Amino acid sequence: MVFAAGRGLRMRPLTETIPKPLVEIGGRSLLDRALDSFAAAGVRTAIVNVHHLADRIEQHLQGRAQPRIILSDEREKLLDQGGGIKKVLPLFGGRPFFICNTDAFWIGAREDNLCRLAQIWDEEKMDIALLLAPTKGSIGVDWDGDFHLDAEGRLRKRSGGETADFVYAGVGIVRPELFAGVEEDVFALAPYFFRAAEQGRLHGVPLDGRWLHVGTIAAIEEAEKAVAEERLRLPI
Repeated sequence: MVFAAGRGLRMRPLTETIPKPLVEIGGRSLLDRALDSFAAAGVRTAIVNVHHLADRIEQHLQGRAQPRIILSDEREKLLDQGGGIKKVLPLFGGRPFFICNTDAFWIGAREDNLCRLAQIWDEEKMDIALLLAPTKGSIGVDWDGDFHLDAEGRLRKRSGGETADFVYAGVGIVRPELFAGVEEDVFALAPYFFRAAEQGRLHGVPLDGRWLHVGTIAAIEEAEKAVAEERLRLPI
C-alpha cells in the first residue's frame, strides 16, 4: 500500500501544481523511487491511493509493469492512511502487507531494506513491523525522534521531553486483522502503531544506508545535495 494521496501542505507553493509524490530528487520522482524499491525486492503488486492532483499521478503511472499498479481513488474524500487501508483491505487477501509513505527514501544501502524488514516479520510476535532510521544523521529530521528500540527489537513510543534514537522511516509491514470491524471511513494509522507498542507487538529494524525525509521545500535542497554526494562515491 503506497500512500500518494496527501496534499503536501508543507511543500506549498510547489505542491499546488505538482503532487508531492512526483517531486523529483536526483532526476527521479519520490513515487518512482518507492515503487522501484518494491520491484527490486520482488513485490508484484502495489496499491497506490490518489487524491490531490490525482490525474497527474495516474498519468505518471501509466505503462508501469513492475510492480503492477492498482489505483485507489480518493478524489471525493481523503481518507487518511488508516481509512485508505480500510478501503482496499479485501485486496490483501487476509495477508500481511507492506505500507509505504512517498516522502522519503534511502541511499547508499548495501542490503535490500525491504527484505531486511520482511526477514524480521513474525506474525506470532508482531502486529506491525517498521523500518527505522537514526534520528541523528538522517536528512530532513526536524523532530526528536519517534521510537526507542530494545534488544529484542520491540519499539517504545518516545515520551514528551525525550529524544529517541530512531524515527519511523515510512515503510512497514502490517497485519490486516488490525482493521477488521473498524466502522469509521476516515482515520489515522499512527494510533495503531502506538497501540501495538503498548502491547509489545510493535517491532522494528534499522535500515542500511542513509535516510532522506523530503517533507519540506528546504529538505529538497538537502536531499539533492546528499544524492549528488552519493553519486560521487559510487565506483565508475
